[in-house]
Amino acid sequence: MAMQKLKGKYWFVTIIVFTAITLLASYTIPSESPLAFVRYIFGFVFVSFIPGYCLLRLLFSKDKEVDIIEGIVLSIALSFSIAGVVGLFLGLTSIGLNFTSVTASLALVVLFLALLAFKRAN
Repeated sequence: MAMQKLKGKYWFVTIIVFTAITLLASYTIPSESPLAFVRYIFGFVFVSFIPGYCLLRLLFSKDKEVDIIEGIVLSIALSFSIAGVVGLFLGLTSIGLNFTSVTASLALVVLFLALLAFKRAN
């Protein structure tokens, strides 16, 4: 079984929609709301899996296949690395580390990596 489960445009559209839903949930659901768990679940998946998955799609083209377990582990490890680098750069700039800067920067990185991976695959 290969990591390339979502073929064609479907994985790209899924990443875009998930990013939009995560940003929408993060900015519209208050922390005191009973629906705050939705915000936390989407945020956790967004930080811990999505950036690494996009980078994995960029690094491994159609010819190379990654097993599902390897893909999940690599996606999680790469995601935490990307989030750490984004946090490091934001901490060193005048922008600073706050909720808005981290979510916006991580969303831009995810969209950029997804777009590069989509262009490379097609």
